[in-house]
Amino acid sequence: MIAVRPAAERLRTRIGWLDSRHTFSFGEHYDPRFMGYRALRVINEDRVAPGQGFGTHPHRDMEIISYMLDGALRHEDSMGTGSVINVGDVQRMSAGTGVLHSERNASDTKPAHFLQIWLLPERNRLPPSYEQRTFPLNDRRGRLTLIASRDSRDGSVAVHQDVDLFSAILDSAQHVRHELRPGRHAWIQVARGDVTLNGSALHAGDGASATDEAALDLVASADTEVLLFDLA
Repeated sequence: MIAVRPAAERLRTRIGWLDSRHTFSFGEHYDPRFMGYRALRVINEDRVAPGQGFGTHPHRDMEIISYMLDGALRHEDSMGTGSVINVGDVQRMSAGTGVLHSERNASDTKPAHFLQIWLLPERNRLPPSYEQRTFPLNDRRGRLTLIASRDSRDGSVAVHQDVDLFSAILDSAQHVRHELRPGRHAWIQVARGDVTLNGSALHAGDGASATDEAALDLVASADTEVLLFDLA
């Protein structure tokens, strides 16, 4: 069964420097129908104004992934990490027992656009840790590329949860297929473009859950960037 979460129905935070669309309940925005899906707790599509960003703030007991779409973010944290996250980079921070961090637009002239993803960890009170890897756009064209997994296989970043996260960049009419093992579930998030998922039309910002599906067939009807979460 495919259940679509339309982009236009997402919750929204809009302040002077931030425009954020929340696929699931987040902060003061609460909808009991959308509290996450399996271990997936947050997908926020954030647009950050030039030179602005999130000041230092705490997290704990959460796996946090930043996936850049446009621009760049400057990251600093209490573990001593300082980095810039560019398009093609995937950042994973395990907040564990507690971490302070900040994320700011690395440019004073261009906006930053990214997906902020939170996953519940398999267990709480893990040691905080950080990882960042580059997945070139050309390596993801026309195929599902593993970018995060529990066992860090195929060069993916490691997450403390039973999830495989794939990224694909598809030209119009390109098709990819992902088979789900028995008992597995999936969430698909369209970062940009248009695609059909097992016959259901999805557009930029849309998400969809897949339950009791043996396989997922994604067919792009425009230039498309999509994420696929294979979840326990």
